[in-house]
Amino acid sequence: MTDEQLLRYSRHILLDALGIEGQERILATHALIVGAGGLGSPAALYLASAGIGKITLVDDDTVDFTNLQRQILHTQARVGTAKAESGKQALQAINPEIDIVPLQQRLSGEALDALVATADIVLDCTDNFATRHAINRACVHHKKPLVSGAAIRFDGQISVYDLRQDDSPCYHCLFPEGEDVEEVRCAVMGVFAPLTGIVGTMQAAEALKLAAGIGESLSGRLLLLDALEMEWRSIRFKKDAGCAVCGPTEDGQLPGYLPRSDADRGSADGACRLA
Repeated sequence: MTDEQLLRYSRHILLDALGIEGQERILATHALIVGAGGLGSPAALYLASAGIGKITLVDDDTVDFTNLQRQILHTQARVGTAKAESGKQALQAINPEIDIVPLQQRLSGEALDALVATADIVLDCTDNFATRHAINRACVHHKKPLVSGAAIRFDGQISVYDLRQDDSPCYHCLFPEGEDVEEVRCAVMGVFAPLTGIVGTMQAAEALKLAAGIGESLSGRLLLLDALEMEWRSIRFKKDAGCAVCGPTEDGQLPGYLPRSDADRGSADGACRLA
């Protein structure tokens, strides 16, 4: 680490659990953030400020005036700008020494699979179940840790799915694809602005812990927040032995993995399905 890095990250280095070694691991990490909206904004800002070495920021949308209530990566001056590019400008202003790769595109199929393969950690900050399940399949396929958050109205949730651990459940174990689930979005139902900040910041915290190799992640545990009452609930869940995505077959392959093309856009604040 350079003298400037030792100074910039000194408050991390002072933490006994993290230290220079942990910060060096953070600096060597590539984080893929899918969605540069309400959740992706605080997550990306904290990862950049903490020194994640490379951030690939993916979003196919442009900044809209209605985003400014909560999507803190963006400014009124950048309304109409691609969110990925607007996000890059914000992140570089905070930490110009890290590598920011903005991608304005819809991720699906082989493109999503290939991008997940290059990352060390994936943050799902998207707003629909098709994309969430597509990201989960790719993360299971490549055994990449997935930090998933969601926020709608006053309700938030966050968990980690880390298939580097044999007993870790995946997103499909908890929320099976194909079930009759009502998908709600901020454009229709609204979202409390600080809620996206709370959940997105927690996603950054979980990602940094994974990058540094410290603490215990939320793998196997779903945190639920009722921000109106400001009450947290924690629900433990286990791997589904019959999961169509992460359950092994006789030949040891993953039965449910297909780089499907039905994944939609990755943006906004996260479709929220609460237990």
